[in-house]
Amino acid sequence: MKVAIVGVSGAVGQEFLRVLDQRNFPMDELVLFGSSRSAGRVYTFRGKQYTVKELKHNDDFKGIDVAFVSAGGGTSKEFEKTITKHGTVMIDNSSAFRMDEDVPLVVPEVNPEDALNRPRGVIANPNCTTIQMVVALKAIENLSHIKRVHVSTYQAASGAGATAMAELVKQYEQLLKGEEPTVEKFAYQLAYNVIPHVDVFTENGYTKEEMKMYNETRKIMHSDIEVSATCVRVPVMRAHSESTWVETERPISVEEARKAFAEAEGVVLQDEPANKDYPMPLFVADHDPVYVGRIRKDISNPNGLTFWTVSDQIKKGAALNAVQIAEYLLKVGNIK
Repeated sequence: MKVAIVGVSGAVGQEFLRVLDQRNFPMDELVLFGSSRSAGRVYTFRGKQYTVKELKHNDDFKGIDVAFVSAGGGTSKEFEKTITKHGTVMIDNSSAFRMDEDVPLVVPEVNPEDALNRPRGVIANPNCTTIQMVVALKAIENLSHIKRVHVSTYQAASGAGATAMAELVKQYEQLLKGEEPTVEKFAYQLAYNVIPHVDVFTENGYTKEEMKMYNETRKIMHSDIEVSATCVRVPVMRAHSESTWVETERPISVEEARKAFAEAEGVVLQDEPANKDYPMPLFVADHDPVYVGRIRKDISNPNGLTFWTVSDQIKKGAALNAVQIAEYLLKVGNIK
C-alpha cells in the first residue's frame, strides 16, 4: 500500500499525518507533495523523516494506491488527471468535484457504497458542516424520512485554515495589548465577535457555504430533503457546532431519537441537560465522533425535533472522513 498526501503543509494535510498514524492505517510507503513553497520541508511520520516533493505534471503518482488531496480546488482541478492517470484513487477535500455527477460524495457512516462507483478515480470529501450534519441526520432518517431541515452553524476559525486560527490567537493578543487587531482572513475581527458570513454571498441571499449544505446533503442522502442553513463564524479554534431542526414524516419521540443517536455509527450521545452535560467545542476538539445533545421536541411542529451537534472540523470534518473512505475501500477490497 503506497499512500500520498497532497497539500501536506496545510492544517488538513498535517491532520492527515496524525489521523493515519492514530488509526494505524496500513501502508508500506508514504509520499508527501506540496507547492513550490512547501517543497523541501521535512516531516516525521512513525519515526521516519519524509521530504515534501513539489507537485508537478509528471509520473510521480505511478504506483500510488490512494492520494489524500487537500490543496485547494484550483490545484485539485489542475492535477486531477496527473494524480489519477495511473489508477491512483484520489480522495479530494476541496469543493472542486463535489457536485459532479460522475464523482461520488461520501460520508462512510451514511453512503459508503457510493465510493465504489468512481469513473474518474475521484472521490469527493463533503464540506465539513455537511459531514457533521448528515452523520446525525442518518440516525433520524432511519426512523422516519426527513422532509425538512433548518440549521444554524457556529463555525470555528479552523474552517478557514491554519492562518485563520493563527489570526484569531493574534487578535486576542493584540486586543489585550490595546493594539488594533489584524483582520485579513475574515470580513471583520473574529475575536470577541461572531460573523454571520461564511464564504461568498450568492444571488438568493444565501452564501456558498449555506448552499453547499443544501446541495451536498441531498446528494449524499439520495433524498429530496430540503435544507435551509445560516452559517456563522465564531471565535472557536477547531470544532464546529450546529443547531438543527428537522421535520419528519411522522412524529419521533425524544426517547426514540436518543436511542437512535446512541446506536448510530460515528455518533456519541451526550444529552443530560439536568447535569449540564451537552457537547461543547472546548471538549470535542481532537476527538473523532459527532457529539449530539440538547435533544427535544420542536414545540412549534408536531413532527419536529431539534438537537445540537459538535464535531472537530479538521478531523471528522476533513482528514478523518477521507481516511475512513480509504479504510472502507480497503475493507471491501476495492483498492489494490
